[in-house]
Amino acid sequence: MTRTKSGESFEVWTFEDDGLDLRQRMGRLMVATRGRGAYGLGRVLDAWLEEQGMRDGELSVFLRHTTASLAIQENADPDVQADLVDALSRLAPEDAPWRHTVEGPDDMPSHVKSVLTGVSLIVPVVAGRLDLGTWQEVYLLEHRDTPHQRSLTLRYLGT
Repeated sequence: MTRTKSGESFEVWTFEDDGLDLRQRMGRLMVATRGRGAYGLGRVLDAWLEEQGMRDGELSVFLRHTTASLAIQENADPDVQADLVDALSRLAPEDAPWRHTVEGPDDMPSHVKSVLTGVSLIVPVVAGRLDLGTWQEVYLLEHRDTPHQRSLTLRYLGT
């Protein structure tokens, strides 16, 4: 990987093929949630990357559920995650006139929250670690009130 400085306010990175073959790894991550909230995944994702012997590339994370989601958010102040969970609850309240109610009052709002935030992420990997900003973390957002076992598919592509 070659670093090239371009201009005064930013740095451009260029990946050059050093004759290294691209590798792919896939895995499954199971996360037991305790109910509604934000669950940090960065440490376990970095540990998985280390176990695979990865260096530079990208990691895709796909959540295999429709009532939870993924987000990259600030990790410095836990109030950010609490405010995010509260804001999503205001956007999709349980007492709205939902048609789908068979799975409880928190189910349909959880589907809406999942659509708003998404179920997949692609994160760059540099030197074997997630290339997140200083105050960033990958979070699983559990939108249901009760504990759930959540399943994520991991796919790494790189060197």
